[in-house]
Amino acid sequence: MTFDLLLEKAKSALNYRQLSDSADAGNVAAAILTDLGNVYVGVCIDTSCGMGFCAEHSAAAAMITAGENTVKKLVAVNDRGNILPPCGRCREFISQIGENNLDAEVLVKKDTVVKLRDLLPYDWREAR
Repeated sequence: MTFDLLLEKAKSALNYRQLSDSADAGNVAAAILTDLGNVYVGVCIDTSCGMGFCAEHSAAAAMITAGENTVKKLVAVNDRGNILPPCGRCREFISQIGENNLDAEVLVKKDTVVKLRDLLPYDWREAR
């Protein structure tokens, strides 16, 4: 699957909505392609007190719920159509849930793909 198709899958999950007075969701979406060829999408949930989570976490949770944990490709997009690289928390989270996820390809901006390991250049696991 190309990143263009994966990006369209992520965009299809965008659906901003106010959940409550202190939470909203859906203005960022992510799509994960696994090594088995399945695609999982998720959206962010933002809360006033910081307990929400990113779209990448949501997509990863769907992937793990389905019994998979190896990410081949990852992309996130906001409701303005901007491609977003994963935040530091998401980078670390994705790297830890699958042994080969450091080799996952991440679309960080239009026409720029990097390996997840390149987004974590000083990996703490190397010191063990």
